[in-house]
Amino acid sequence: MKTSLIALTVLSFALCGHAKSLQPVEARPPSVQIALLLDTSNSMDGLIEQAKSQLWKIVNEFITAKHEGLRPELQVALFEYGKSSLSVSEGYIRQIQGFTTDLDKLSEELFALRTNGGEEYCGWVIKAAVESLKWRNGPNDFKAIFIAGNEPFTQGPIDYARSCRDAIEKGIVINTIHCGNHNTGVSTKWQHGALLAEGKYMVIDQDRAVVHVDAPQDKEIARLGEELNKTYVAFGVNGVESQMRQQVQDKNAASLANAGSSVQRALTKASANYCNTSWDLVDACKEGKLQIETVKEAELPVEMQKMTVEQRKKHIETRFAERKKLQNEINRLNAERSKLVAEKTKQHAATNTLDVVMTGAIREQAAKRNYKFD
Repeated sequence: MKTSLIALTVLSFALCGHAKSLQPVEARPPSVQIALLLDTSNSMDGLIEQAKSQLWKIVNEFITAKHEGLRPELQVALFEYGKSSLSVSEGYIRQIQGFTTDLDKLSEELFALRTNGGEEYCGWVIKAAVESLKWRNGPNDFKAIFIAGNEPFTQGPIDYARSCRDAIEKGIVINTIHCGNHNTGVSTKWQHGALLAEGKYMVIDQDRAVVHVDAPQDKEIARLGEELNKTYVAFGVNGVESQMRQQVQDKNAASLANAGSSVQRALTKASANYCNTSWDLVDACKEGKLQIETVKEAELPVEMQKMTVEQRKKHIETRFAERKKLQNEINRLNAERSKLVAEKTKQHAATNTLDVVMTGAIREQAAKRNYKFD
């Protein structure tokens, strides 16, 4: 009898443990991870300019994206390669930014890029990106590398074919962007690299001006994008620095307004892809990253330090309401703008600039993984 009781007790604990393991786990939203590998050797200034001006347009492809009803988290990483001032022992490669949701930081790094001569080792930089970045491995995650350059894909001591095969074995698609003519890219193996990793081979004219269709709503959308900055409440040790970065990136986008950068940045800031929980109290509280009661007084902005907890809550709620109002107005104006731009775009010949080839590839490949775009 005693032995049977012990056995039943053990079985009971085992069943309880098994039942807990069967409890439904809250699903993690799918991730979209894009690593951008840019050749920064001599003659690549046009490529860098297109990347700076079109970052926001490329990001905006995922504003309406959903996977089985869930909005994906967008993460972007940035590498440069082929510059002689970089370490030869590391293949003239530098990881500038690992996967991040901090789009202002990414823009800052793009605007800081400079070019000079060097050796372009495509196989090596792909290997570095595959091995050093923190890739997700969920069944619904979309993972892609976009590598852009103009020298033969075969350069360097690392076999590009092995690097591409290693990438696709981990579910990472390799898209190649040759800055030159189609046939040269084929003969120098840019096309082959993409074929090995289920990606797309594309060619661009890096010196071609990006086509931007002006619309009557553009100036107001850009102005409202800058107005959004007033709704941010910086906190913590990096708050002020991050808020200044936000303002500088507005100015950088405005300097490329003729390529549509300021409008596209405003649209990003009006979307869920622009989230700054690490330094903005409004985002942090809205996303449940912290409770206002737990923030130390010294980490709050001066105007909030003397407030009561209830006053602080009210202050955050007010800023959030102001932000939503501005975002809604930006999106309303953009709905009008989009119809006009769609009509005018039909009048332009197709361009082969970085934004066009990247957004086309992203939509095509993400759709194969059951991502839906409005």
